[in-house]
Amino acid sequence: MADLGTLEELPQDYRDDMTAAGVAPLWPMMRNVLPHGQPKPVTKPGHWAYDAVRPLLLRAGELTPVEKAERRVLVLSDPGRGPGAMCATPSIYLGMQLLLPGETAPAHVHTPSATRIIVEGKGGYTVVDGEKLPMEEGDLVLTPGGDWHDHGHEGDEPVVWLDALDLPLFVYLEGSYAIEGPLQAQRNRPDASQVEYLSAGLVPSRLRGAPRKYPMTRFPWARTEAALRQMAAYGDGLPELDYVNPETGQDVLPTMGFTAMMIPAGATDRPPVRSTSAAFHVVRGRGTTTVNGEKIAWGPKDTFTAPVFSEITHQAEEESFLVRIHDRPLQEKLGYYEERAR
Repeated sequence: MADLGTLEELPQDYRDDMTAAGVAPLWPMMRNVLPHGQPKPVTKPGHWAYDAVRPLLLRAGELTPVEKAERRVLVLSDPGRGPGAMCATPSIYLGMQLLLPGETAPAHVHTPSATRIIVEGKGGYTVVDGEKLPMEEGDLVLTPGGDWHDHGHEGDEPVVWLDALDLPLFVYLEGSYAIEGPLQAQRNRPDASQVEYLSAGLVPSRLRGAPRKYPMTRFPWARTEAALRQMAAYGDGLPELDYVNPETGQDVLPTMGFTAMMIPAGATDRPPVRSTSAAFHVVRGRGTTTVNGEKIAWGPKDTFTAPVFSEITHQAEEESFLVRIHDRPLQEKLGYYEERAR
């Protein structure tokens, strides 16, 4: 591998002339943007213990009314970029959101796509394009880009969920914006996960027209866990399930994918090295994950992250269920998703 020239090797008058012309030499910077073998990520493994985040969320509820905050969220910032970074990985934004009994979060629509993984509480709901979606622990709820959504709370205890958005992509493209509006009228019927898409392998007859682009926007955790347990009982290896659009079989969102994982007590999972960045949310369980030699001890409702091309090893101390959030759909569209054996 040849050594590349440095900026300092160039005469000062030449550097000054390039600056005046608005140009710069590529060769001193090329290895920063095209390193050999694999990327050199800025992102560092992150870990957010729910026991530490929850009291801060509840105090936020005391300090800031939802009407003033619009969305009462604590951002989970990538340690590699520092506090305040609006991303947990290069393509994934994460935040913990709180809604208190009786509160409503106003309706809006925005260009990024968002998902909610419900962390605790009962009685919360999200309305997406008029469809009221109950929010129960472990559920995955979609608010795709371009869909109106608002939140409400009919229960008597705090509701907390993990937001995951492809916001960093839209910020980078300078395409991120939102529009506010009135609360939506709710359709008087259960959500699609309880009607049209109640059973795997069955979809409404296509004779009456094309389905919605996002036909199912709530994936109940109870059904996901039951399917994982069946796979564990009768399948080979550790069970994993991808969340998909029931009409197309494709990932639920264009840029983000979601995979439910079950790791039995005492089991070890050593996935291949993937080109994706990832965030892991612990629905239930306890264990440790080693990311590039850095050990993370996690418990129920914790969230942690791994940069691209990480060597990851999960070890479960007790039966554990996790949801992996990743950017494989985006990488596959760009044609560079990769897995490497360890």
